[in-house]
Amino acid sequence: MSTQAISQESTSQLSKIIGAALVLALLYFGREMLIPIALAILLSFLVAPMVRRLTRFGMGKTGSVATSVLVLTLVILTTGSLITSQLIQMGSSLPQYESTIHHKLVMLDQLTLGKLGDITKHSDRVFNQLSSSQKTDHLSTRTETFPEAADVSKPVSVELHEPTSSPLQILTRIATSVWGPIETAGIVFVVLVFVLLEREDLRDRFIRLIGKNNLRATTVAVNDAGNRLSRFFVSQLGLNFLVGMLICLGLTIIGVPQALLWGILTASLRFVPYIGAWIAAACATLLAAAISPDWTLAIMSFAWFACVEVVISQLVEPRLYGHATGLSPLSVVISAVFWSWIWGPVGLILSTPLTLCLLVAGHYVDALKFLEILLGEIPALTMPENFYQRALAGDAQEITGSAKRFLKRRSFSSYCDVVLTPALYLAQMDFMKSAITREEESRVTNVVTSLLISIEENKKWWKRNSSVTLLEGVNAARHLRAKRERDFGQWQGSLNVPAGSIILIIGLGSVANEFAAEILVRVLRAQNLDSRHLSLEDLEAPPEGEIPSDLIAMVCFVSVDPQKEQHLLEASVLKNCQRMPHAITFAVCLNNPYQELSQVSQFIPSTHLILHSYEDTVQACIANLHRHSKTETE
Repeated sequence: MSTQAISQESTSQLSKIIGAALVLALLYFGREMLIPIALAILLSFLVAPMVRRLTRFGMGKTGSVATSVLVLTLVILTTGSLITSQLIQMGSSLPQYESTIHHKLVMLDQLTLGKLGDITKHSDRVFNQLSSSQKTDHLSTRTETFPEAADVSKPVSVELHEPTSSPLQILTRIATSVWGPIETAGIVFVVLVFVLLEREDLRDRFIRLIGKNNLRATTVAVNDAGNRLSRFFVSQLGLNFLVGMLICLGLTIIGVPQALLWGILTASLRFVPYIGAWIAAACATLLAAAISPDWTLAIMSFAWFACVEVVISQLVEPRLYGHATGLSPLSVVISAVFWSWIWGPVGLILSTPLTLCLLVAGHYVDALKFLEILLGEIPALTMPENFYQRALAGDAQEITGSAKRFLKRRSFSSYCDVVLTPALYLAQMDFMKSAITREEESRVTNVVTSLLISIEENKKWWKRNSSVTLLEGVNAARHLRAKRERDFGQWQGSLNVPAGSIILIIGLGSVANEFAAEILVRVLRAQNLDSRHLSLEDLEAPPEGEIPSDLIAMVCFVSVDPQKEQHLLEASVLKNCQRMPHAITFAVCLNNPYQELSQVSQFIPSTHLILHSYEDTVQACIANLHRHSKTETE
């Protein structure tokens, strides 16, 4: 890379860092202006469906917006008045529970600090005695040195009293304290009205700004993003309202005072991700513990909160909007921390909606694509890429664990088609380009070999998975085949089997073909099919006898590069059909998913079927064995 190119890249990176720093500074120092605007825009997504419905019913745009904003204002004022009245009522009833609260506090003190006090009592006594003796010695020394110090008079206590506030001063303080929230609410509603009135114009300006060159695609993207956000916010509001009703109903039946207050607080605090509902649960549980002589009411209250929250979050939410947010759990937590640091408590409540907006922008705007990668739920690496990356690191344990999780849902043949084979093609392409060394290629081979052995052994979760280290230059496929021959004999199994039940798997000579053939053997054996692995040399010149031909039902020739090996494949198939004319012959032509499909002829002489995946090969083998057994029975 030239010096000029390095300099340009450094300048670009520096400009990105400076830009990010400026955005953070703007968010932090401009929060007093940005918070009302953000609230107004997010509320517009919530109110927009109502505006659209009222407009369809024949109400004008201005009337629809005014009506929707008025309904929103009434809902907020009603909710606030209910919370205020419930808090006043709760505050007035607390004195009658004073003795119960005092008794519970004494009990908690005895169970916690009291135990600690008993443990440290003796050490405190020793330190007190030591400090008192030191003070006595110090005072005696001062008295002997400075006799007048003993006659110093005691200090005079002074008390300060604030002057009584006048009614005007009290009203001024109240007005000052409430003016800030009233001002913010006023700005929010004014901006909300204008955003709803100018919604289409703002959309067109945004489209012009980010997608003038591709107007149709940008329009579809913006409309889709707006509809997704509106559906999500409305669904979340409705679900939180349902949770609040359930909490209110349950606490009323249990007997917790101010159940309506806890229902409203739960519905409101659920907008705070993960911890909102539990904050309301903790407050209600503390009240229940304070008013009840025993702990039964507190335990029942917390249990009801836990049941409702677990059922809603684990069962209802995934079915209602599933992973509609598209946010990863870690990004939700980090965004909550970030926005609460930038904008305080309001930022905590707005963290999920704001982060969702950034995710949608990253999905549709190419310049912001990094936001989708950082915040999105979609993995940054595909499964084959993740496999290859962990294999380069030599992490056989993580790969094996991931494979076993995959195998709980799908078959081993699917795993080989979806994950293992594409990962091996990635390794092969990198090695051909000299992007990885011999040592890294050997590391990948060792990891794949360990994986195949671990899956075959099917060890329990508490047992350590096998780890294989092959010497450089050792053929992994032949190593695995030799291990099976040690376990099951020269022919990798008994020859005392029914006629037409054995499937021969033959790789076309190269190391990669033999490895793919060994994988196919294990895939078929996982389906309880009797497969045996032979090389071309074994087929042409068996070292010590051969498998009786009447036992062989099928022969599968495997090629990982069928375009280059088509002539060898045709010759091998023809030669084998002359030796075993009764056996069904398959050509398993695996294609590289990262390159254009190989132009392999769909007709190879003497071949019964051309297959392109492990899954198809398994299904074809099962179907032909079933057909063969049916014919034998007839």
